[in-house]
Amino acid sequence: MVLLALAVVLVVGAEWSRVGSLVGADGRRARERRRRKSNLKLVRSDEEEFEESVQRDLSQLPTIEERDRL
Repeated sequence: MVLLALAVVLVVGAEWSRVGSLVGADGRRARERRRRKSNLKLVRSDEEEFEESVQRDLSQLPTIEERDRL
């Protein structure tokens, strides 16, 4: 019986890094992160719409003409 108990303690000690990551604080953080990420949604937009928006914004920016620098 004592040998069996020692064998269990030895296996748990050898595998503690793996078991600890699943059960301990790291495991809890990983589970919470997975839970938070599952609520996120990817929003896809039309790429042409984005390009037109950027062009429109760039055209509305004030510019410095060459003669204005002097």
